[in-house]
Amino acid sequence: MRRTDSYILVQLLTVFAFFSLVLISVYWVNRAARLFDTIVGDGQSFWVFLELSALTLPNVIRVVLPLSAFAASVYVAMRMTRDNEMVVLQGTGMSFFRLCLPVVVFGLVVAALLSVLMHVLMPMSRMHLAERQVQIAEDITARLLRAGEFLRVSDGVMVFLREVAADGQLIDVFISDARSPGTRVDYNAASALLVPGEQGPMLVMLDGVALVYREAPGRLTTITFDELTYDLGGLVGPAGRRMDVRELPTHSLRNPDMAEMAALGITLPEIGFELASRYAQPVLAVVTSVIGFAAILLGQFSRLGAWRQVLGAIAALAVIQLVGNAAAGAALRDAALAWLALVPVALGAVVGGAMLFWAGRSRGSGWTARAASRSGAGGRT
Repeated sequence: MRRTDSYILVQLLTVFAFFSLVLISVYWVNRAARLFDTIVGDGQSFWVFLELSALTLPNVIRVVLPLSAFAASVYVAMRMTRDNEMVVLQGTGMSFFRLCLPVVVFGLVVAALLSVLMHVLMPMSRMHLAERQVQIAEDITARLLRAGEFLRVSDGVMVFLREVAADGQLIDVFISDARSPGTRVDYNAASALLVPGEQGPMLVMLDGVALVYREAPGRLTTITFDELTYDLGGLVGPAGRRMDVRELPTHSLRNPDMAEMAALGITLPEIGFELASRYAQPVLAVVTSVIGFAAILLGQFSRLGAWRQVLGAIAALAVIQLVGNAAAGAALRDAALAWLALVPVALGAVVGGAMLFWAGRSRGSGWTARAASRSGAGGRT
């Protein structure tokens, strides 16, 4: 039995590694292509693109590993059925539940990998990615302000500055803002400073005048100011950001400082559901593995393949995902319902167990009927 378990486990891990490599490459290339257009189009270097691509990789792996576990289980079960290995194992008296023991061990290995991702790599990568995106947004804003050029930074917004001093101060700044229909505002300032703000980069203009022209009455209003703040973050995307609960380490979720969380805009239901999800999602790898393996055991060998069983397993996983999404919506509204993150795991365990029970019962009744038929034929002879 140990040799059989090791054989099945090695087959599962080998196929899992292959599917993971292929799927991660496909997902990563798809996301990297879109990221490349955005980053390089904004004038960033190729190294920035590689950095951001690497930071998105943990999330890609998190999505791919359960899919790879399911695909590996289905493939190994189909190959063992096709090569009559499954028939030999059943002939030794091994039940379907016992046959799935190496599949469960395989699922636990994948769950361990997912746990490392969920508790360590994912929060770190999300936090660093968000910080780098803020820095890039501020850098893009600074690149838009080039001395001696009229620059159209957005539809209806034109910016000009004569000089950038050595200390970073902008000299002789002109901004024309015609984004509002029927209204145009021109700003002229002797100097300005580019400073970070809560919602993005801000341009603080000093000692200037604002000319507001409204077409409907045909009136021009002149406003002088000593200091005026102009929001540049709204033109290129806000550099400021709201902290995402998925960026927080697990120990912060276990013992949250609610005053600090409230300042970050994070609610107690979000904390509870995220913490429960970090423990529940890795276990889904065990569930998907067992469902994929059990689905193939439900049917007899057919030259047409096991596509019906595979489609049935995919449909079952889709229903589990839909139930999980519905449970997540309720859990994010009430902190007392954080346990709903475990609903997909429980439902998947029930579905996988029911598949194994039904497969064993159907196969057992089939063997009993064939044995009775042989006995009757022998008696007549």
